[in-house]
Amino acid sequence: MAATATKTNERPGTRAQARYARMSATKARAVLDLIRGLPVDRADEVLQFTERAPAVPIRKVLSSAVANAGHNDGLTDESTLFISACYADEGPTLKRWRPRARGRATRIRKRTCHITIIVSVMEAEMLAKVEAERASSDVRSGGRRRGRAARESRRARVARSRQAEGGDIEETEELEDTEELEDADVIDAEFDDLEDVDVEEIEALEDDDEDDEDDVEDEDDVEDPLAELEAEIEAEEAAEADDDTEDENGEESKP
Repeated sequence: MAATATKTNERPGTRAQARYARMSATKARAVLDLIRGLPVDRADEVLQFTERAPAVPIRKVLSSAVANAGHNDGLTDESTLFISACYADEGPTLKRWRPRARGRATRIRKRTCHITIIVSVMEAEMLAKVEAERASSDVRSGGRRRGRAARESRRARVARSRQAEGGDIEETEELEDTEELEDADVIDAEFDDLEDVDVEEIEALEDDDEDDEDDVEDEDDVEDPLAELEAEIEAEEAAEADDDTEDENGEESKP
């Protein structure tokens, strides 16, 4: 007798499932075909940049499967895991109706599906092949490291930059403190110089200023000769006007 194939629910590995996903199984299968058999990290990259709606819930299911492998089965090294199986089964269909012409109605079928992803540990041959591909990709990318080592290196650089910024801030604060102290010393020296000034000298200078102001006021009181001449001219013109007026009155009074 021929050996029977392994049943779907009996496949080895750690699984995660999303039930009653509001999408058709056909659309979900189109995305699952892209990641079947890939390592976990590579599958996550593919789902991240896949511009299809089912990629978002499928990526969540993949993350849940990896978490289950680490928590339940003790498989904490994600670099050794790959997607051994992934499939989408049809779920119940929600039936709705849309009114149409002539009193008719059209059925609307809202499909659902159950998404399942199973992750397993890679065999030795497959693991060696994947490691070689990762090494070659690192060489092609200029020796840049990926994964956990790259994240740790990035965190270390960020920490060093923050420490450097903190040191610069402390230096600026110290410079500001020294400048404030220097300004205070200058102000104290000016006050000391003012204390050394003799009070009698200050009073003498104030008296001199008052005498100068009095002299200026006296100069303002002196009469201007031009103003005197203008006053005389105006007086003469007024006298002539009076004489002309008297002559006119005398002529009018004659018979």
